[in-house]
Amino acid sequence: MLTPKARGPLSADLFDALHGSRPTTGWDVASLDEDDLQLSLWALYELAYRGFDDVDAALEWDPGLLGLRASLESVVEARWRSRAEAAEVQEPFADGLMSFIEADDGASLAGFAQRKATREQVLELLRWRSIYHLKEADPTSFTLPRLPVRAQAALAALQYDEYGGGDPARLHRHLFATGMSDAGLRPDEGAYVDEAPAIVLEQNNALSMFGLHRRLRGASLGHLAAFEATSSLPSRRMAAGLRRVGLPESVAAYYDEHVEADAVHEQLAVRLICGTLVEDEPETRGDVVLGAFTCLDLENRFATWALERWAA
Repeated sequence: MLTPKARGPLSADLFDALHGSRPTTGWDVASLDEDDLQLSLWALYELAYRGFDDVDAALEWDPGLLGLRASLESVVEARWRSRAEAAEVQEPFADGLMSFIEADDGASLAGFAQRKATREQVLELLRWRSIYHLKEADPTSFTLPRLPVRAQAALAALQYDEYGGGDPARLHRHLFATGMSDAGLRPDEGAYVDEAPAIVLEQNNALSMFGLHRRLRGASLGHLAAFEATSSLPSRRMAAGLRRVGLPESVAAYYDEHVEADAVHEQLAVRLICGTLVEDEPETRGDVVLGAFTCLDLENRFATWALERWAA
């Protein structure tokens, strides 16, 4: 993957720095356009994954770039915490968290895809979703070594499924890439980042930020719980919509895989991962709620944006 197109002065300066044509210090983050902010943060996080073909791998730990990342993180974390202030989860915690997630009634892109979306709209949605699905479980894997034993064992079991149970052909991100290719889309990671809206980049940045910070391990797992508990039925609807518009069976098969898997994973994520984490480390409770709320909130914002765009 090559570095994407800049979306403003910060990302332009950042990509110059990544290419070695300017210093990695001296950043101006006083007033940033949302696209510029989210793309810059996304690119900085990408250095911790598989990186860019045109960027020196040593820059992953460059102090100036890490300082810039921290500055941008402070902006988005403050935003997410402000939005989640009123979120409440009743006791007992695992039951309350499940009820909190189930009470979400945000806009549904899967429902629209099942009933009304055109083939081109579905393909556009797949391109946007590819920014996440071609990483799939990777952000959460950063959290594994930071957990007490009960939550760690349960998360390892869930992640083993996400990574195909040891079978490369069943790796979830590989399944999605196969479907993308069969549908005539580029299957390589980051292929469509230039057309991804800021809200999609923000969704991915939340996953990366929560996973990469030990202090936010609770938020990482709360996000996971909300995602898993709200993906089984939408996956069924997506599969139906993909078949309705005549896309290859391999595309729908990716979502078929998640109908049954996520029905199991939701209990694992809510009770054996988040529930035991809060029992063993009560100080993580607030961040678990933060992560769950942020997952649901950003998905609702993305769905609302996409539906309004298509309606227009």
